[in-house]
Amino acid sequence: MSPALLLLPALLLAALASPVEPGCPTKCSSVDIPYPFGIGAGCSRGKGFEIPYVDNGSTAVLPSVKQRIPIMRLSVAPPEVKVMLPVAYRCYNLTSGEATGLSFHGQVDVNTHGVCRISDARNMFVVLGCNTLAYTKNSDSKGKGRYDYVYYTGCVAYCNDSHSAQNGQCVGVGCCHVDIAPGLTDNSVTFAEWEHEDMAYSPCDYAFLVDKQFYNFQVYHLHMDVNRTSMPVWLDWAIRDDGGALSCAAAKNRTRYACVSPNSECVDSVNGLGYYCRCKTGYEGNPYQAGKGCTNITECTRPEEFSCFGVCKDIDGSYDCKCHQGYQPNGDPKKPCSPKFPLNAQLALGISLGMLVLVVTLLVTLMVLHKKGMKESFKRNGGSVLQKVENIKIFTKEELNQITKNYSHILGKGGFGKVYKGTLEDNTMIAVKASIKVNEARKEDFTNEVIIQSQMIHKNIIKLLGCCLEVDVPMLVYEFAANGNLHDVLHGEANHQLPLSLDLRLGIAIESSEGLKYMHLSTNRTIRHGDVKPANILLDDNFMPNISDFGTSKLLTVDKDFTMFVVGSMGYIDHVFHKTGHLTQKSDVYSFGVVLLELICRKPTIYHRNCSLIIEFQRVYEQENSGRAMFDKDIAVTEEDVLVLEEIGRLAIECLKEKVEDRPDMKEVAERLVMLRRARKNRSWNLRSPHHFEEISIDGALKSFATDISGRSSATPSAPSTPMSK
Repeated sequence: MSPALLLLPALLLAALASPVEPGCPTKCSSVDIPYPFGIGAGCSRGKGFEIPYVDNGSTAVLPSVKQRIPIMRLSVAPPEVKVMLPVAYRCYNLTSGEATGLSFHGQVDVNTHGVCRISDARNMFVVLGCNTLAYTKNSDSKGKGRYDYVYYTGCVAYCNDSHSAQNGQCVGVGCCHVDIAPGLTDNSVTFAEWEHEDMAYSPCDYAFLVDKQFYNFQVYHLHMDVNRTSMPVWLDWAIRDDGGALSCAAAKNRTRYACVSPNSECVDSVNGLGYYCRCKTGYEGNPYQAGKGCTNITECTRPEEFSCFGVCKDIDGSYDCKCHQGYQPNGDPKKPCSPKFPLNAQLALGISLGMLVLVVTLLVTLMVLHKKGMKESFKRNGGSVLQKVENIKIFTKEELNQITKNYSHILGKGGFGKVYKGTLEDNTMIAVKASIKVNEARKEDFTNEVIIQSQMIHKNIIKLLGCCLEVDVPMLVYEFAANGNLHDVLHGEANHQLPLSLDLRLGIAIESSEGLKYMHLSTNRTIRHGDVKPANILLDDNFMPNISDFGTSKLLTVDKDFTMFVVGSMGYIDHVFHKTGHLTQKSDVYSFGVVLLELICRKPTIYHRNCSLIIEFQRVYEQENSGRAMFDKDIAVTEEDVLVLEEIGRLAIECLKEKVEDRPDMKEVAERLVMLRRARKNRSWNLRSPHHFEEISIDGALKSFATDISGRSSATPSAPSTPMSK
């Protein structure tokens, strides 16, 4: 037989194992799409693996013909998919307790083409409510057996009164949870018909599948906004050709056997019938691709994973570690080799050399290692790039020790570690804080972030003065803010709270908005902060605000309008970003709306144990068309004060709107706050209506601005009674 004929089966197998079409996309937004999955015809294994993407290519969804299920992460090893699934609910009349008809039973089918199963190992079923029994039913039995469905499970949640439920406690009071079984492909929730009369603290029953590591019950979840809430759920996937009946033993003899890499192996699925592939020990990559599948791991370049205290030599699929000359293995490869010399010989040799030689050698070694470690840290942290940047100073480790007096004065604790106070030679006060730990994968992101921060020159953005790169975790040096952060000033201990006038708070709001506007519009690369909150607004000795903490920011090029997986602070995160993973300028606007509410109400986002500032403020406006009941009494003194607070409150409501396109941009927010301060300064108010004020501009032109609770404008608003007359 000719060599060409011998090679033909291997070529056919490679063709079946890899995408047919060249140039197949491997990413949808920031979600990797590895083979056997793919985007477009000819790029995937077939049905169940061809990933659609929607929203002009910005969102990958599960291949389901019934529902749009967004994909957040897709992985070959391990074989899993992270998706966002809706919450089931049924709501009740707050007085009579009767069902209002507002309900959804959470129906979802992740198994349209037989590929995916709901992971029993990583998910749980959660029920929320105060007189609630709910259970999920899965997998239509198709008339086989006693019941309509193959599987049922659920639990009961109750509350004795409105104070029974506790944050973080999902043990039956307000919240309960149960594990689920393997093999599940769908979900449908049933709620029991239980009494809900006079239970305003629990207006709805909720039930949902959710990642066990993600969910932490909070009391305010009993007032969940079902229209804006979905939960992360993990799916297991496997190769289930021919109806999913194939095990590894049966699949190896089939033409479309998926484990085509020579260094791959087959594993039977533990979540339903079928199998998946993985690289053998000592190899990594994609076992479903023949040509560029599982490749050898170079263990000797990864000492943190593969320990070797001697001479390391890489071999195909493994590595060899031999002790240095004069040493021998001690039976444990994770421990250093032992000297071959007998103990008596070691003692005699040590004494003969003398203590002096030992001390000198030790000191020299420590100095060499220390200098070598600093050079390696400097290089790893991007020093070769950052030392060329003109407007930042590269501090040495010794200089930083002197400036901070060996890190003796702690100002507070930031997102990545402690923040220290320091003093430069010219007596300028500074703040020194740790950045992220940098590796080869993060080096470019870190250096770009430092360069961009150094180029942001604005009076309302904290100035980056320099950095120290000779340490394991790079340290960033910022200008000092004498009055700390806005959160501590607003919500610190009552007996230490500073009096803040309305004018001062309005000034803080204006200057903060100007800093965010600059970040959005005035730099050569668009920046989304991603974590706008009072704790990240620092105040100098004149209470001038400075936007800080760019550790969660993302730099976007002009041809993109979102980024993915930015972690912000709960209570300030835009619900649209939380659902979709897309961070836009309007996400920062949403967070700034929460900051405005805290400024005018002087209440944190969660107060009185379980009260949500956003929910309570919106409820008051819906009922009274005024936020008077929520305003800080220290600044709501005169009729003019109340009018200013009303306008700030309405602006905050617009920033918090659910539809992103209905929110103002940060430029408009800043302009409206400036207009409000100018009108207050000129005392040019129309007291006929709390919804209307007039301002005489510098050139004498008359400008008017009117808004209602939904954000609509009117040139001739109605004139109800003023808030002071209510």
